[in-house]
Amino acid sequence: MEVHYKLFRVRELADNDNEFIGALAQAFLEEVPQDAKRLKKAVIEKDYEEAYQAAHKMKPTIDLFELGVLSTLIEVQDWGKFKKTEVDVSAQLNTVLLAVEKATSEIKSDFNL
Repeated sequence: MEVHYKLFRVRELADNDNEFIGALAQAFLEEVPQDAKRLKKAVIEKDYEEAYQAAHKMKPTIDLFELGVLSTLIEVQDWGKFKKTEVDVSAQLNTVLLAVEKATSEIKSDFNL
């Protein structure tokens, strides 16, 4: 439990209310993988605005669950925000996607979702 994510800040936010912690975990599973797919598609298609919006939306949850890739996600976000056409963010994208995939699997298992 909590290898690819951390619940310290989630517990703090939820005031250790296990039901609320479970609801936050469910919200993670409903939103973050979907946003990650959106981000991947946007980067592949060089849709800078969409990449920026998807990364920006993911930031608070990635930070809250402490996936350890917030700074990398911000690099992808800034790529989109500043339309860095000369920069290749595929390595950063893959780092974020892998972290989301691992955390998603672990959260599903840990919370029986």
